[in-house]
Amino acid sequence: MKPNTNMHIAVSGNIGSGKTTLTSLLAKHYKWTPQYEDADSNPYLNDFYEDMQRWSFNLQVFFLNSRFQQVIEIRKNKKTIIQDRTIYEDANIFAPNLHSMGLMTTRDFENYLALFNLMQTFVQAPDLLIYLRASIPTLVEQIQKRGREYEKAIRLDYLQRLNERYEAWITKYQESNKNSRLLIIDIDDNKFSEKKEDLGKIIRKIDAEIHGLFKK
Repeated sequence: MKPNTNMHIAVSGNIGSGKTTLTSLLAKHYKWTPQYEDADSNPYLNDFYEDMQRWSFNLQVFFLNSRFQQVIEIRKNKKTIIQDRTIYEDANIFAPNLHSMGLMTTRDFENYLALFNLMQTFVQAPDLLIYLRASIPTLVEQIQKRGREYEKAIRLDYLQRLNERYEAWITKYQESNKNSRLLIIDIDDNKFSEKKEDLGKIIRKIDAEIHGLFKK
């Protein structure tokens, strides 16, 4: 990879882990172009948190389509893009979690996976994936701080199940994405949104990973 080549950087993590905040801070620092999760404009989100079983398939298909469009545009772009959440999290974490909780039917889940598997043939993993690892108390604290009305209905067991799936996914991530680098940030011990020195620690780690990408 040459130094002037555009890169795809992605930030992943559970609800409330700080993905959007870190995406914004890194975009500003590196002069990267940010691409954010299209959550607030998702027409199913409020309904989903009120009745997960009824709206789970609709919600996940909306997110899947949105992120597929994003990643196609990222690879066409000549700039370095930093993306808030990846298409892989939808298929490896959120949809199977809803299915296992009985909140998405097997028929809908299989339909969803078939759609994802088709899309996957057209996309590449990010050059660098930044995973924000957080405990449930940290997630709950940050969710409460931002005060989104629709998130008040999120159940603790739902967050816990997501966390378990994130950890299982991230453990195997590089086995199936050998050309993608992985950086794990424990946000229980890093308050990057409040402390410049903590953000600096992340930036130094990213600099080291990017240097490694250029040496490929």
